[in-house]
Formats: sequence, structure tokens, C-alpha cells
Amino acid sequence: MPASGSRSLSLEGESALPVLKALANETRLLILSLLTHNALNVSELAVALSLPHSTVNFNLNQLVHAGLITVEYEPGTRGSQKLCSRRYDEVDFKMPGAAVEAQADQVTITMPIGNYSHVEAQPTCGLASDTKIIGMLDDPRSFYEPEHVYAQLLWFGGSGHLEYVFPNNLPYGAAPTQFDLSMEICSEAPQYDPEWPSDITLWINGTEVGTWTSPGDFGGTRARLTPAWWNDDQTSHGLLKHWSVREEGAFIDGEKLSGISLPELNLTDSHHIRVRLGVKPDARNCSGLNLFGRRFGNYEQDLVMRINYAFPGHARTVKVR
Repeated sequence: MPASGSRSLSLEGESALPVLKALANETRLLILSLLTHNALNVSELAVALSLPHSTVNFNLNQLVHAGLITVEYEPGTRGSQKLCSRRYDEVDFKMPGAAVEAQADQVTITMPIGNYSHVEAQPTCGLASDTKIIGMLDDPRSFYEPEHVYAQLLWFGGSGHLEYVFPNNLPYGAAPTQFDLSMEICSEAPQYDPEWPSDITLWINGTEVGTWTSPGDFGGTRARLTPAWWNDDQTSHGLLKHWSVREEGAFIDGEKLSGISLPELNLTDSHHIRVRLGVKPDARNCSGLNLFGRRFGNYEQDLVMRINYAFPGHARTVKVR
């Protein structure tokens, strides 16, 4: 039977760990190589590798657990035989952290929601990856667990904030013409409540851009990206919101929020750009927030920042930070 390795496996975040561990072994890499073109049984692999059956079986089990090979049992001369096939030809691993994409007049930076630099949270609060709860529910200390970088959903009730430090990849000498930030976000209610408003504020480099009132916290139905283990009676998705700052002011989804203009963001003053999302203690609707990553909710994206720019005067050769 021919091996079934004809697909590419894409990995990121916590779900990549079992695969990376399985590949960090010379014997297992040799097994995958031997299964490139044909399915083989344990005896054939043991002979090819000059290893005991027990050693081959142990390594096969590691590869099966990582989802890299499949095993079928077929009749043999002495009972059934374990026939092993490779599932993938390529493994594509996305490194954690911000992803930067540059075009002729725009810089786009994608920031995983778990890559915050500072957090102030109070219960109800918590974090979840696409496979499990991170730390303990309703314990703000969980936001400092090392696994927080894998978060695909995070939430806090009442007042609080999250702060992110984006790299400033504007070319030297470029003048920003528009700043955009998009995310999937909503209020935070116990379990969920679609009529639970929360006043969510955005700050850029310490400048308050404006406040948007989220109408509620949405759940009760499974969203497009909701992991199978997540309960239906909890928050499942938010709203995709687009914040924008131009010369004429600050907007959200095209509706004007404030008179804050682009120069007030000081985008060219530092090698980084600080983004803060939060709910003020004195907010009229002080009901926290839920923030969704690319593997939770309805929209396959993390925090996405875009900066359009131009070069004053004539064209010139530029160097990117």
C-alpha cells in the first residue's frame, strides 16, 4: 500500500509542541524518511534501522501521538501486522510573536493576543489556548503563566487593560498617513449576555484615541473557530472592529470617535508602538472585555496593525528598522 504523505501540516502555538518534540529525534526522522514512498510494517522498519522491535515500537508510538503517521492492522503470517504510513510531506511551523509584512506604502504587523507586555485584570478573568484553559479561572495570576503567549481567548470583567508593544517598522524618513488597528472583541459577562454593554477604550503611545461601547458578550452558539472542547454556554465570539486614525480624526468602522489626529500618536518617535485596550474604572459601562485570537471566535486573525505611509518630497532609498 503506498504511503499517504501528500499533504502539508501547518502548526503554530501550543498545538505544535507534540510534533516538535516528536521530530527532535534522529530515529524518528529516519522512520519518517523510510516511509516516504511505501508503508512498512514494524519488522521491516526494525531490519532497515538495525534496531530491536521494542525500540521501533516506542518511536512509532511517539509519531502516532504527534499525528505524523497512521497505523493500520492487516492479516500477516503470524497474526496481524502493524502497517505504518506517513501522513505529511511537509511541516510548516509559524514562529510565535509578531508577523511583519511590508508593501510599497504600507506596513502590516500581526500580534498574537497572548503577546501582551502588561496586563491589569480582575475576575471574572482568564485565558484559553485552542486546547485548554491556561492557569486557573478567575485568578489574575494566570495572566503571568509562561503559557500566556499561546492564548487564543482572554477576558476580564470590570475595569482593566492589556498593553502590547508592536515593533515600529516604518521605513526611516517615512511619514505615516493613516493608522489602523483591527481585532475581534466584545464585553465580558458571566457566561455570556448579548445585552451587556462595556465602554472599551484604545490608547496609542499613551494617547487616548477614543471609546467604543460594545453592545454585549456573545455566546450560546458555536462560532466558526470555537474549539470542540469549549462549552456552548460560554462566550463564543465577538465583533470585528476596525479603529482608524487619520489627519481628520479617529474613527471606528468609519464612524468618528474623537478629534485625535495622526500626528498626536507620535508614531515616528520610537522604535516601538504601544497599544493599550481597556476599560476605565470610571467608565459608565464598566463591563470588561473578551479578546479573540486567530483560533477562536469567528474571524481568523489576531491583533492586526496597519500603517500607511508616504515619503515627503522626492523618492529615496530607504532602510527598514
